Amino acid sequence: MYDRIKGFRDFYPGEMAARREAIDGLERVARRYGFREIGTPALERAAMWTEKSGDDIVEELYAFEDQGGRHVTLTPELTPTVARMVVAKQQALSKPIKWFSTRPFWRYEQVQQGRQREFYQTNLDIFGSSEPEADAEVLAWAADALTELGLTGEHFEFRISHRDILGGLLESYDERVDTAAAIRAVDKSDKLEQAEYHGLLADAGLTAGDAAEFADLVAGGDLEEVVEVADSETVTASVENLQAVLAAAEDFGAREYCTISLETARGLDYYTGVVFECFDSTGEVSRSIFGGGRYDDLIERFGGQPTPAVGVAPGHATLSLLLQRAGVWPEEAITTDYYVLQVGDTRPVAARIARDLRAHGNVVETDVAGRSFGAQLNYADSINAETTVIVGEQDLENDEVTLKDMESGEQVQVPVEGFPGEATRPTVDGLE
Repeated sequence: MYDRIKGFRDFYPGEMAARREAIDGLERVARRYGFREIGTPALERAAMWTEKSGDDIVEELYAFEDQGGRHVTLTPELTPTVARMVVAKQQALSKPIKWFSTRPFWRYEQVQQGRQREFYQTNLDIFGSSEPEADAEVLAWAADALTELGLTGEHFEFRISHRDILGGLLESYDERVDTAAAIRAVDKSDKLEQAEYHGLLADAGLTAGDAAEFADLVAGGDLEEVVEVADSETVTASVENLQAVLAAAEDFGAREYCTISLETARGLDYYTGVVFECFDSTGEVSRSIFGGGRYDDLIERFGGQPTPAVGVAPGHATLSLLLQRAGVWPEEAITTDYYVLQVGDTRPVAARIARDLRAHGNVVETDVAGRSFGAQLNYADSINAETTVIVGEQDLENDEVTLKDMESGEQVQVPVEGFPGEATRPTVDGLE
């Protein structure tokens, strides 16, 4: 007997049906916004991550040397892959480029609530527009996708910030501050004790007094005060950009879900502008549901022409936790429209009826195991068949078949000739 590998999950039919319904909701809304689906490989060159983040990141990857001697890794995130794809065909692609995909990723990290070593995300990106409307459209899609799944503003909030507000504010204290390290400290601040948080800011180059003042300004989130203290063109421009994104989000219907939160920093270094994270409004789901933001420099870093970009990536594990907490997780049950039950030597007729019902788009099962009448009826009940079509030898002698409503137990005989005919969903109630 083999055990499942830690950090990887099995999805049985009931749970997979619920997951599929949630995924379909995310993708359905993406298509309404004009995003086009792409497919991407599971394996990439490890250098796509080590050259940007250093060799130490290998410890977080499922990296190995393949039989051709190449250092490769199972992809831990999608953004570098889509950046590579844009660079490969940059001149031929119409701008803005609007792509989405749903797929698994792999990271070797500690397993905890909402985090597995194999995890699934729906990624959505816009390349080729630096306008606030692009950021706002990503926020609007996220809001529409969540409400499509049954959530409301009582269930979630978007915490939104701007990386250059933090960077400009830090530089106003001392230009030698390691802004990347300080921003990573801000990103972790809600999980740290104050002394440890201030210590990380000091390690990044702030004095103890400046670290305390900076932390208070960030926690307060008063943009006017931040502009006044920083006295920086960078901070002023960044605040104006954030406000422009929020104004566009108002017109796009997403502003009501947005809260300014300068502590929302996003730890990845490639973010350059507006960033945001989605959280459970009650705090019961401790991790962010998903996050995203602007990464205007990444395409150029991958060898392409300068191309602004913004994206978001809902993680399915944390999203399912939120949907369950809110009571709108799809029912974990398989459903079947018809079970075509065979009694005796009736396979040709039963098979024809099953084919015709499927041709109308119905989910139809029939016996493939040579079971008895009772065993077939029990199986039909176990797969939640709505209607069972009983094709028996005696019924066929009378040129009939029997329809049985599995919930009420009511039955009706109908002529076999022409059944189901043009009716797309014949039921007992409709044929009585």
